[in-house]
Amino acid sequence: MSSTSSPERPADALSERNPRVVSAVKLHRAAQRRKTGQFLAEGANSVAAALDTGRVRELFYSAAAAHREHELVAGAAASGVRVTLVGDRAAQHLGETVTAPGLVAVCDLVDVPLSDVLASGPRILAVPVEIAEPGNAGTLIRVADAVGVDGVVLAGETVDPHNGKCVRASAGSLFHVPVARGRDIAETLDSIAASGISLLATAADGEVDLEEADELLAGPVAWLFGNEAHGLDPAAAARADHRIRIPIHGRAESLNLAAAAAICLYASSRVRHAK
Repeated sequence: MSSTSSPERPADALSERNPRVVSAVKLHRAAQRRKTGQFLAEGANSVAAALDTGRVRELFYSAAAAHREHELVAGAAASGVRVTLVGDRAAQHLGETVTAPGLVAVCDLVDVPLSDVLASGPRILAVPVEIAEPGNAGTLIRVADAVGVDGVVLAGETVDPHNGKCVRASAGSLFHVPVARGRDIAETLDSIAASGISLLATAADGEVDLEEADELLAGPVAWLFGNEAHGLDPAAAARADHRIRIPIHGRAESLNLAAAAAICLYASSRVRHAK
């Protein structure tokens, strides 16, 4: 490493060519995440949540981030996490956003077996089926965290919850809510149902109005949400114990996935926490 300082890379900062930086950058790829059991969390919200749950293996930070998030970086170092100063170019390589925050943590994967989620006796589960858009997946996880959902189960061929866009959209919630994956949809739904949890599907022509569903929501429920482009798979919808209709009082034709999930999960949370 050169000892010459520059505005882009202080003398003691690692460059984008450093092997540790190169290895971390490879975690942008799903195959590398599966191989190593690690992923990247970018930005202060995600990094702080990762540190709180003890999942950080190394924290890379730029000089600007050190100035902006001094307490976060210092706290990570004090807790025994390896903290590493990198140059601006390295920070750009590690980040995925146009304006890199210069704060990226290498973390252990967060997903857990479905059996662990079910063993906890969940009252509310969010079950996106074949969700494909990472931003929507992250937003759904964030909503689930906000309303107190007990777990998110990604069913079928879905986006990787450790995808960078998903992690950023969750704003740290990925580290707060148990997330499980089940590639076989039927098997996943069978396991949930066998745990005594009612399966609820949203449908425009559902037989139960959400505003009249409080009795159904009083027990353990798993909300099934469909793919953004094609809706809920007919076979999965057929497995639901009840089909719930979200009343639309205005002129909008429909709701997108994240909006529908927020409404349904909040309705369940309201019933659960009613005095």
